[in-house]
Amino acid sequence: MADIIAETARLILRTIDEGDAAEQMRVLNTPTVMARLGGPKEMHEIEAKHAKGMALYAQHGFSFLFLIEKATGEMVGHAGIKLVDNERAPNPGEHEIGWLIREDRWRMGLAEEAVRAIIDWAFGRVDAPHVVALTSGANVASWKLMEKLGMVRREDLDFEDPAYPPEDNPVIQYSLTKEEWEKAQ
Repeated sequence: MADIIAETARLILRTIDEGDAAEQMRVLNTPTVMARLGGPKEMHEIEAKHAKGMALYAQHGFSFLFLIEKATGEMVGHAGIKLVDNERAPNPGEHEIGWLIREDRWRMGLAEEAVRAIIDWAFGRVDAPHVVALTSGANVASWKLMEKLGMVRREDLDFEDPAYPPEDNPVIQYSLTKEEWEKAQ
């Protein structure tokens, strides 16, 4: 049974449940949505990510969450916290936030709404001293949201990842401290 971690005006943010892989595959795993994340994944890759996320939640009390739209009950994205685990990143183990919204819900403010709740969770119950977010320079919508949230570009944390195409390299990072977040609120 999934745990509800947070609610916003339009969203319920809940933990991953055993039966979520098929729905994620159906509504989030599209070429357009996954374009800056290495492309669509195979079902076994989604299942492996879910298993990893559930283990992370069991061990540390945080992971990625599904975003359920209150008005429809539909899965509209995911957002959450994990530990930086890219072997090429210069900051392994830091608290990384991320998000993904299904294409038919883009430009509705759902990502910002969800990520604000994720940041509150990170600096509240998770007690992270700071968070980072990773993207590419080509993912303009992503880094613009990072800047809107008060995150600061950290060129010192950039790295190359051959798993991504040239247009998505280098991987760039933004960061936000708990103090910066509290000051901006």
